[in-house]
Amino acid sequence: MQIRVLFFGMIKDMVGGASQLIDLPENSSVERVVDYYRERIPKFAEFAAYCAMSVNQEYAVKETRLRSGDEVAFLPPVSGGSTRASDHVQIVRQGIDTQAWIEKLKHPADGAVAVFEGIVRDNSRGRHTLFLDYEAYEPMALHQMERLIEDAKRRFAIRDAAVIHRLGKLEIGETSVLIVVVSAHRAAAFDACRWLIDALKRTVPIWKKEHFEDGAVWADGEPFPADLNLAPGSHPERAASK
Repeated sequence: MQIRVLFFGMIKDMVGGASQLIDLPENSSVERVVDYYRERIPKFAEFAAYCAMSVNQEYAVKETRLRSGDEVAFLPPVSGGSTRASDHVQIVRQGIDTQAWIEKLKHPADGAVAVFEGIVRDNSRGRHTLFLDYEAYEPMALHQMERLIEDAKRRFAIRDAAVIHRLGKLEIGETSVLIVVVSAHRAAAFDACRWLIDALKRTVPIWKKEHFEDGAVWADGEPFPADLNLAPGSHPERAASK
């Protein structure tokens, strides 16, 4: 059977491309995909140990059985026209208008708006940053962002929220991610806003590459939460080195 395998971040660089079609025996598992690349790329096992994996845009365990035509993705620990999943979840490639989003979400019943903007800074790792480049597994990222908003509504007394992330090349001072939360009371808005950005950074498949005067490197991702199903042999307590 034939499946499509997707790669992101430093895994993409190692393999030498964003996707491949491979042939596997019928009823193979996710673990067989890992073995396929371990056998062909000596360094692959070291990096795969800190990746999560998905099948058809859902996190998967190593025992998950595959069918012909499935899409399997290796997901490194995440950093963090438009592609839209809903009015409140977007991935864009142009500047993010924060005030426009605030006005869009505000309602007479709201007593608080909490906003978080992730801004591209001019330094990282003690080096001068020239610019950042973001990429994502877009369908899955949008799906996970939708889930985070629904989870935030259940966890906190908020009325609504929006999550917008930009991809592509971003210059110093530009907004890479925007979180807007509206609620009747400020405490809930603050708590939900903090939880959303922290959860996004740990679970949504978006990665950034930092460009310096002397080269570029994929940013270290935060370890996946322990309850996510990681690739075989993974160690969730440690982030991958990129």
